[in-house]
Amino acid sequence: MILQTLALALGVVGLVGILAVGWQIRKRHMDRWLGPYLVQRLTQRAQPVREVHVLLCIADHFEPQAGGASAEQAEARVARWVKEYPRLFGDFRDSDGRTPRHTFFYPIEMYEASHLDALAQLCRQGFGEVEVHLHHEQDTAENLRERLRTATRQFADRHGLLPHTRENGEIRFGFIHGNWALDNAHPEGRFCGINNELDILREAGCYADFTLPSAPSPTQTRTINSIYYATDDPARPKSHDRGLAVGAGPAPERALMLIQGPLVLDWRGAKPRIENGCLQASQPPSIDRLDAWLRALVQVANRPDWFFVKLHAHGAPEHDCDTLLGPPTVAFHQALARRAEADPSFFYHYVTARELYNLAKAAESGWRGSVAEARDFALVWDGVPQPPAPSLTSH
Repeated sequence: MILQTLALALGVVGLVGILAVGWQIRKRHMDRWLGPYLVQRLTQRAQPVREVHVLLCIADHFEPQAGGASAEQAEARVARWVKEYPRLFGDFRDSDGRTPRHTFFYPIEMYEASHLDALAQLCRQGFGEVEVHLHHEQDTAENLRERLRTATRQFADRHGLLPHTRENGEIRFGFIHGNWALDNAHPEGRFCGINNELDILREAGCYADFTLPSAPSPTQTRTINSIYYATDDPARPKSHDRGLAVGAGPAPERALMLIQGPLVLDWRGAKPRIENGCLQASQPPSIDRLDAWLRALVQVANRPDWFFVKLHAHGAPEHDCDTLLGPPTVAFHQALARRAEADPSFFYHYVTARELYNLAKAAESGWRGSVAEARDFALVWDGVPQPPAPSLTSH
């Protein structure tokens, strides 16, 4: 009788534990990606390589006006980056001898010319590039097309920002969707409203999307830890939930490339945590986190020695800026240098979003050369205003 009671009690405890875990999984929307993650962990292994090349990109959702900031506060936020970034990081060098580079995805709905003038000044010193960010809700396809057309011409013509193709000089841009809701991905239909957003972005000149991962948001896709092509299906939202891995076959017609950051479980603490490549006050960069980012195996098959590490941040507001422009990030760059010095097979490369895309395209093409030689593989940025161009075509 005692054994039966004990067995029943253990069964109840086990059931409660399972229910609690299930509740946590659903609460954090892990049910959307945990299955694919477990499959990846069981089936994927890093290929043995003689050298490891870390392609490190920080994609900043850079919003100076976040939190209802006044015009003066927003200006001060931008000025802090322009002043402090060179001072803090100007002496660091990666394996190619280049300084850290930051990609500022600037929200076009909050356009302020003085912000972009200041960021352009910083970028022309070699410290980064500017790309396109957008928050919108209940939008229309026609309105989105016009907003993108206007914004990209402003960025390029007035400020000398955004890359262009080698072949014909057409303006291109990288994109991050506000509130993670790319292609109407939010299950409640919030923060977007457009089911054919991938097509609109591609037709407007978008070379790649850098929104993901979005976990723990419900907008997170089933596809994780990937660089892939997604083809729009205007009949349904979230067409990028699945796609074709870059390098797994010819790029599909009418497809947009998506470059994801790492999404893994971190087991170092008392309980597992979601490692989503976010840099903020509660998640400062560290050399320990680098190992988790590499474990995500975000790669293009033809270059198993290249590890694509796309991180994200909201670096304008003070609470996270103190981390990104502060001792934790300085210490991280110092640790990278020490690791490379101690390990002759370890190389790290500071890259912008554009350069990360170029490297993905180079790897897809079978490129066997160096990282440095492929940074401008398809798209270039020369930092000068572009002359008016004919209407943008798909790419």
